[in-house]
Amino acid sequence: MDPRVNDIVVRCMCDMGERYGLDLGGGPMRETLLFGESGLLDSVGLVSLIVAVEQEIENDLGVSIVLADERAMSQKHSPFRSIGALADYAASLVSAEQ
Repeated sequence: MDPRVNDIVVRCMCDMGERYGLDLGGGPMRETLLFGESGLLDSVGLVSLIVAVEQEIENDLGVSIVLADERAMSQKHSPFRSIGALADYAASLVSAEQ
């Protein structure tokens, strides 16, 4: 996994935490739940995070990806359940585009 992608997801989640007053405990970690039961984000927050991550990946890495696509929606385990899952999924898309 590309550590730059993980850093982007964590940075975007920190921004979301500040903007919406989310309790991130000691900071966002790979295990931090994003959506679903015990998740920090509602559907609007999740969409905002996805858009922010897509934009930052394009700005920082020069790669355009779409995170919320049919492939993501059809997976047995949602790539949006945690920071780690989102970072891994985004990294796989970045790798496929390079």
